[in-house]
Amino acid sequence: MTDIGKTLQNARNEKHYTLDDLQQITKIQKRYLIAIEENNFDALPGDFYVRAFIRQYADTVGIKADKLLSELDEQAGKKKVEETEEEPTEAKTRTEAVRRQQQSSTPSQVSQSFDKFMHYLPTIIIVGVVVIIIGSIYFVVAGNKKEANQAASSTNVSISSDVSSSKKSSKKESSSEEVSSSSSKKESSSSSKSSKSSKGQKITNTAVSGSRFTYSLTSPAKKNKIKFTSKGGSAWSSISVNGTANWQGTLQNGASHTVTLPEGTTSFNISLGNSNVTNITINGKRFDFLKENSTLTVRQITVNVANE
Repeated sequence: MTDIGKTLQNARNEKHYTLDDLQQITKIQKRYLIAIEENNFDALPGDFYVRAFIRQYADTVGIKADKLLSELDEQAGKKKVEETEEEPTEAKTRTEAVRRQQQSSTPSQVSQSFDKFMHYLPTIIIVGVVVIIIGSIYFVVAGNKKEANQAASSTNVSISSDVSSSKKSSKKESSSEEVSSSSSKKESSSSSKSSKSSKGQKITNTAVSGSRFTYSLTSPAKKNKIKFTSKGGSAWSSISVNGTANWQGTLQNGASHTVTLPEGTTSFNISLGNSNVTNITINGKRFDFLKENSTLTVRQITVNVANE
């Protein structure tokens, strides 16, 4: 039987990589790398990330991941069978323990509990009555105050409405024409600006290194909007702006999340845990990152923004 963690560790040592080097290359946290080498897969976030991290680790150190994943599936099958065989024994043990505990309880313990309850019962009743009285007084006072305020406000409104109604009627006609003309101008100008920015936008691949990809974004918007959508399964994603983490999370099938980048952003980094079911749009335009090696599941994307 293949020792998955030992195989990966030996391959890493042959490449002269430290765990810190591997963390920098794969963006997998060091504690997860240690857990993989120790075959402690329960320490990882879930079964999907166990497979994804093992595949990325193997690709980085130059060994085939398919054999290791087959061995992982075989070990998981054996572990499930063992757990199934142990469940009846554990259930029987728990049942016997509960039965003994029930038998050990005596009538004296029940009577002691009842005596304690009866001792505190008068105090509980008194406290409850006091709370009810205080609550009733509060609601009565609050209701009277609310009615007085409503009466005063209705009187003020009726007086002021008679005085101002004649003035407002003459101003409404002229102001409505001005508002409609100005709103139409704003809509036309905003629509023309957004169409110009999205038409001129261009995303170009500039470098590829393993699971790391670099792109250049030209003619961007002032505040770029990055939208993540999961289609076909769940996917973990994260984005950092100018080296600072902005958002990370797992999107279920059909869910989406939009991140608005600050104005003046010069670069942002995207990490994808399941790129095959993740769709990304930048300012409403589809970012087709799968055309550069569509077989990769985990990938790191760096986008340099060319602000004009």
